[in-house]
Amino acid sequence: MEGFDNIFAINHRLSLFFLGLLLLLASALSLANAETHNHDFVIQATPVKRLCKTQNSITVNGMFPGPTLEVNNGDTLVVNVVNKAQYNVTIHWHGVRQMRTGWADGPEFVTQCPIRPGGSYTYKFTIQGQEGTLWWHAHSSWLRATVYGALIVHPKEGSPYPFSKQPKRETAILLGEWWNANPIDVVREATRTGGAPNVSDAYTVNGQPGDLYNCSSQDTVIVPIDSGETNLLRVVNSALNQPLFFTIANHKFTVVGADASYVKPFTTSVLMLGPGQTTDVLISGDQTPSRYYMAARAYQSAQNAPFDNTTTTAILEYKSSACAAKNCSSNKPIMPPLPAYNDTATVTTFTTSFKSADKTLVPTDIDESLFFTIGLGLNPCPSNFNKSSQCQGPNGTRFTASMNNVSFVLPSNFSLLQAHHQRIQGVFTTDFPANPPRKFDYTGNVSRSLFQPVAGTKLYNLKYGSRVQIVLQDTSIVTPENHPIHLHGYDFYIIAQGFGNYNPRTDPSKFNLVDPPLRNTVAVPVNGWAVIRFVADNPGVWLMHCHLDVHITWGLATAFLVENGVGQLQSIESPPEDLPLC
Repeated sequence: MEGFDNIFAINHRLSLFFLGLLLLLASALSLANAETHNHDFVIQATPVKRLCKTQNSITVNGMFPGPTLEVNNGDTLVVNVVNKAQYNVTIHWHGVRQMRTGWADGPEFVTQCPIRPGGSYTYKFTIQGQEGTLWWHAHSSWLRATVYGALIVHPKEGSPYPFSKQPKRETAILLGEWWNANPIDVVREATRTGGAPNVSDAYTVNGQPGDLYNCSSQDTVIVPIDSGETNLLRVVNSALNQPLFFTIANHKFTVVGADASYVKPFTTSVLMLGPGQTTDVLISGDQTPSRYYMAARAYQSAQNAPFDNTTTTAILEYKSSACAAKNCSSNKPIMPPLPAYNDTATVTTFTTSFKSADKTLVPTDIDESLFFTIGLGLNPCPSNFNKSSQCQGPNGTRFTASMNNVSFVLPSNFSLLQAHHQRIQGVFTTDFPANPPRKFDYTGNVSRSLFQPVAGTKLYNLKYGSRVQIVLQDTSIVTPENHPIHLHGYDFYIIAQGFGNYNPRTDPSKFNLVDPPLRNTVAVPVNGWAVIRFVADNPGVWLMHCHLDVHITWGLATAFLVENGVGQLQSIESPPEDLPLC
């Protein structure tokens, strides 16, 4: 029997080796028409006026939002980032697979040390096998509140979109959040008090709040369309802490892509995107030529938690409408209805409509079956803290968050990838639990004894080529909530989701192993669960975290250490010479 196992192991390694060779050949063929795009990003403080108030915001090249980058599938990006701001900064290329180029992924103290004020770093990576809408953003403290932009991946040169109608025009729609304060001060104050941070003062479309806010109407974003056109909207939720509904008055969306993967087209009147997620939709100019509001507002699943209940708008304007010719603002656009803030039923209908456009390669034989609880927690007030000023969580506590009862702590002297690559001891351990340390009624009445997680820098080790399944289980500790969980360095298949506690005996019957959607961020249902699968074919250290930045601040994260495989093609590249030092 042992001999049979050895033969099986050898065959598995040979399969992975030949797969690597095929990938190299395919890569070489595709490089024939590939281009390299060079960009300079200057991180700097820029006066930005919103909601009647001007403040110095951290921007890229003085732009808010930052520049849109456009490439074709197979192209290489080289972005030199110069930090002229007062804060440490890194840039993350959200959703880019970063095959063997983990040093370019960007999360602070995970794959690199931060770019210090006055420093610089050049990110270089190739986007291969992905098409659609991705985005980039700061991955250091709360800088991504204003440091973000779209990253659009077109099909290879000469290839059309796989849509029944080719779009006449394309528009990126970046949904954001705005504070009438410095976002860094907001998170630092929350860290000091132990309470929840102040909620935002506005939502934005492409950096503008829109007509429903003070001092904002003159800069409301206008998106043109003409009668009979089919246009492509690339919608990104780049908000810091809030899942958002998005809709357009009197118009339907045909959803064709998400997270730079194509999906089977389906029609809906409303989108819901968790922070980090992207959705590509076609709209038709099939309404009376006029002006129609695009609107976004919160989906709020956490009960009794404060949130920004305002509404941001842009205007879809027909070029043949009377107002377009006169450039008038007296003709008030038509306002769409929006779902109730807590409309989980609409969210469920939307998120369960996604299916991959093509046949998928979902792993069926699983090597690593993992179960991760996700949720908030409360730490007791330390004896040396002032209870009234430093323990402003519920009942004199301090907020925290965790996965499998481990509240993730970032290192500060080395990045995790650097420590792994250089075999530096004492920076992290690889004992992140594969299952919750204690089983309990995850979505029921949870004992207060389970509210306090253990702090640690614990990673989970994966062998190259491992076929991985993760059950992501929300908990009702403090409050249940819809959590957008993002995995760096990978796309994954969402094979099922549901409500209540995941049942390993009955819920596998719900698995979609035929055409599940391929995503990089999954919105785990409030008081529910989601199951994802992927193959660990990208060596490095890869962060998995909640994309509500308040939650990652509190520790709702972990990281996978994916070992090198066989040979150069299955191993991470050497670190660049200009990699920032801690």
